[in-house]
Amino acid sequence: MNHLQQAFSVRFEYNVFFTHKLFEPSNPVFRDFLRSASGETTKKIFFVIDSGVMEHHPGLRDQITQYFSDLPSLTLIKEMMIAPGGESCKNTEQYFYEIVRAVDRFGIDRHSYIAAIGGGAVLDLAGYAAAVSHRGIRHIRIPTTVLSQNDSGVGVKNGINFLGKKNFLGSFAPPAAVFNDFSYLTTLSDADWRSGISEAVKVALIKDSAFFEWIKQRSAALANRDMDAMQYLIKRCAALHMEHIGGGDPFEMGSSRPLDFGHWSAHKVEQLSEFSIRHGEAVAMGIALDSAYSFLSGMLKEEEARDILDVLTALGFAVRHPLMDISDRESPVLKGLNEFREHLGGRLTIMLLSAIGRGEETHDLDTDTLIRSSQWVASFSSKH
Repeated sequence: MNHLQQAFSVRFEYNVFFTHKLFEPSNPVFRDFLRSASGETTKKIFFVIDSGVMEHHPGLRDQITQYFSDLPSLTLIKEMMIAPGGESCKNTEQYFYEIVRAVDRFGIDRHSYIAAIGGGAVLDLAGYAAAVSHRGIRHIRIPTTVLSQNDSGVGVKNGINFLGKKNFLGSFAPPAAVFNDFSYLTTLSDADWRSGISEAVKVALIKDSAFFEWIKQRSAALANRDMDAMQYLIKRCAALHMEHIGGGDPFEMGSSRPLDFGHWSAHKVEQLSEFSIRHGEAVAMGIALDSAYSFLSGMLKEEEARDILDVLTALGFAVRHPLMDISDRESPVLKGLNEFREHLGGRLTIMLLSAIGRGEETHDLDTDTLIRSSQWVASFSSKH
């Protein structure tokens, strides 16, 4: 016998809960989940909390302690780790190793939990540490920003930045559960409130024209922090995101990443700006550029491309930035194409639009057309 072969599949399942004031003693959602998943042995839970969340919710530590005081099947690690919010926590290995050392110091085993409260960067950091410690500790996500509640927090990816490249180190590891607590959104800055809306625009453009029309009709309400509109947007966007994960290639074994429409340039411009440009802001500019390219390459109607940029502008986004401009073949943002291909593995695969609500993949972007697309966006921006 010179050859052995085995094939198997693994079932993953997790729930996303939508709630208000998760750690109020009267709110049973988190407690009920932990009881249903506890089994026969006592588990531990260790919290990693975004410093920005702690700043705006100074009583959070005490609320968590009180919430877990009557759960005999679960031991709360009283020492909680505070990590800086935003990309700074992912740009160094320091905080990753702090979590790993906490796993060792507190004896957190594979059946216990690492729970992260914060924006997408803190969730990415904690999720990666959980995924590689003991080959996988259960991870609970409690997203606190629009961007993390409607997109990154409900997905299966974790990671940190390394060698100057976004998410160069990472894992595919579904969370044990996600708790979207809408009350955290009330303390977001206007910029952070708006930033996450771009991911909803993105998924609507490639999957759901009716959802894009809904966003278009409510762009003023969303920009003005209408909570009812935002809650619907988050739920719909999260549902579309999870449907894609369940029905496609969740661990990205191929080169196709439809949900990264607008992202090849966005990732690069974040890096070029030293992450002073928020991810959602960069994605809005990436959507504008790739929508213009879709039009100028003959795939998308001009009126649809203008409609997309009009909606982004109405939501309060800038659709261009000097770092995003493509004036020649040496423009810095173009390096993002090769880095995107390298990150995907295999051949370059870019999602473009053949219509609003219908994405179409291509394996090549023409540089001259990209230059014209950048100029088209710049012209639109100057008139608005």
